[in-house]
Amino acid sequence: MTRSEPDVRPEQEALFSTGAEHYARHRPGLPDPAVHLLAGTLAGRTGPALLDLGTGTGQVPRALLAAVPHLAHVEAVDVNRAMLVNARRALGPLLGGCTLTLVHGFAHAYAPAPGMAVPAPDLVTFCRSYHWMDGPGALAMADRVAAPHATVAIMGDGSLWTHDAGWTRQLRELIQRHLGAARRAGTGTAYTAPARSYEDDLAASVWSDVAEHRFPVARTWTPRGVLGYLRTTSFANAGLFPDSARHDAFEADAHALLTGIADQEGPLVEQAEFRVLLARRPGSAR
Repeated sequence: MTRSEPDVRPEQEALFSTGAEHYARHRPGLPDPAVHLLAGTLAGRTGPALLDLGTGTGQVPRALLAAVPHLAHVEAVDVNRAMLVNARRALGPLLGGCTLTLVHGFAHAYAPAPGMAVPAPDLVTFCRSYHWMDGPGALAMADRVAAPHATVAIMGDGSLWTHDAGWTRQLRELIQRHLGAARRAGTGTAYTAPARSYEDDLAASVWSDVAEHRFPVARTWTPRGVLGYLRTTSFANAGLFPDSARHDAFEADAHALLTGIADQEGPLVEQAEFRVLLARRPGSAR
């Protein structure tokens, strides 16, 4: 089932539309220790439910369907219809007895479908998505809909734009030569960092019992893999270029740069850290 909420503007819909088809193939998934951590929050729950906000192509539900065989229901929310189409394609064969609802809309505006018996989520997740949202609004929404014992998980690991290595610095400089010095966040828009930290948002919400978990992750990229990843980003996707010829020229330059670095200096390694903030209401059962 897919349903839509109102008020998604075309520019918000378009932010990741050109990269939707590349997400499942080129975006790194969740590291196994993080998946086990999330699965642990559902241990002992009968027929648990997941609410995944900013689901993209469904990476979190895909991981948890394998790790939590008794998962009973998934509500997956995203502002991008193309992402949801890819999420359905990826998740459909994995569902088994689990039910799935895809919701096209904003995280903070989510509400269970009226007249339907939607189970209260035991786990509410934001994976590489919280910074794109009205975070405090989404946390307040989660308090309205989540089960009394529920857990909220905000998680992510930065990007190749923020990762500090010799090869990523050169790649970032190349992107800036093609698209301008400011980090892009869609057509005509520069990225603005959140005004306050995730921890501050959680402390100001009912989800103020917070535990931080950090998992080191080493990734080795191929030049072609990096190009596929860049097509999924808000700072270098194809839609940011005036036309396909300009995008093709950028990809040719990027491939030549990355191939040269790999040939001279060895593999393109990203030493990342996947961070998970698990938050609960104070006094709730663990």
